[in-house]
Amino acid sequence: MTFFLVALMAAAFSANAASLPDLPKLIEENGKAVVNIRVDHDAMSKTSLDRRLPGGIPEQFRHFFRDMPEGGSGGHEVGIGSGFVVSSDGYIVTNAHVVEDADEVQVIMKDRREFTAEVVGRDERSDIALLKVDAKDLPTVKIGDSDRLKVGQWVFAIGAPFGFDQTATQGIVSALSRSLPDGTYVPFIQTDVAVNPGNSGGPLFDLDGKVVGVNSQIYSRSGGYMGLSFAIPINLVKNITAQLQNKGYVSRGWLGVGIQGMDAKLARSFKLDRARGALVSEVNPGGPAQQAGIESGDVIVSFDGRNINRATDLPVLVGMTPAGSTVDVKVIRSGKEKTLAVTIAELEPEVPEKVAQADEQLIPPGKLGVAVSELNDEDRRQLGLDHKGIRIEGVIPGSPAYRAGLKEGDVVLSFNSVEINDPEDLKEAARQAPVAEPLAVLIIREEQPLYLSVQLDDSVS
Repeated sequence: MTFFLVALMAAAFSANAASLPDLPKLIEENGKAVVNIRVDHDAMSKTSLDRRLPGGIPEQFRHFFRDMPEGGSGGHEVGIGSGFVVSSDGYIVTNAHVVEDADEVQVIMKDRREFTAEVVGRDERSDIALLKVDAKDLPTVKIGDSDRLKVGQWVFAIGAPFGFDQTATQGIVSALSRSLPDGTYVPFIQTDVAVNPGNSGGPLFDLDGKVVGVNSQIYSRSGGYMGLSFAIPINLVKNITAQLQNKGYVSRGWLGVGIQGMDAKLARSFKLDRARGALVSEVNPGGPAQQAGIESGDVIVSFDGRNINRATDLPVLVGMTPAGSTVDVKVIRSGKEKTLAVTIAELEPEVPEKVAQADEQLIPPGKLGVAVSELNDEDRRQLGLDHKGIRIEGVIPGSPAYRAGLKEGDVVLSFNSVEINDPEDLKEAARQAPVAEPLAVLIIREEQPLYLSVQLDDSVS
């Protein structure tokens, strides 16, 4: 009998072991696509100086990277972070704060290959950045579905905490759709996976070896790991990186309301059965909400068919709704349910500063992607020009101009054999030019004429 019980227990243990994932194999396979990121900063920049101070609001919510200067020389600091390769031709995802104010970004693969990376785009509202290195046939991660995550599910992370590359840690999903004070547009995944400064931007995997999140923040009173870490859901990251790749910045929907959370007493005062929804405390004049008839005091309980349990659920859903979409918004007003059709507008996007300053002269991003200004008399005298030529004041990351190598300060003389005398000439030449064909652009750079080839996007009208 004893022998039988021992044999039965051994068989059960063997069956359970067989059903467990091979974690060492998953880490070995996926580690090939996880990268170290080293960033060179101007030590006197405002954000670099801020990194020496406690970061985040409140202080306990700290971005990993902001307290991680490694030192340096010549007025520069070197910071570290993590990232992961999402396409074999060199696109890499990391956190926006990792490459903030970067003078140079270096990507180091597991096999020790090093590449200089271009920052295609950064989105501070989600803390996601997209990088590009000049390489082919790179190992890539598999992308999972963060909407399928469950509390209690096992997950693991690979990154470079404190600069120790290819470090793996594991834990469980502690909570979902967690709202943080400085993360309005992100429904964070909370885990107890041990992550520390340097893990920032690295991947969070499920036990199928698929990326389900990007490690972004920790809750800490010491600056190090204290059992609470937060990752950006990969389904949101996919939307963000697609926009960064296509146009260099992220567009979000805008409803035009100020909201607050509900507690039990407020719920009773607004004749709700329980505390739920987003209480509208302010309606922006002329905004989408006002035009649809939403009023201060309304409680939004559903947006586009999705329930709003907490006020923090609403900004995420609105932000992911394309501008121009008409959605049903269900509100409770004076104890009665009412459904309103709202046409979502666009939240003012975060675009490169110089592009934003010269918005009235901006060529549509889908066509070229530059902000320009006219030359003054002194410029023309120095360059030996009479009437032609305009100066590039800003280039949208990821745009056709960016990919062609056009830079701030370049003077454009002709585009597709059309002489350029003022900004309107360039706008019209870009508008009339064919897409998906190489076009010659004649510029002056450092007082020397130079031709570049640009290819306009065929995916944007």
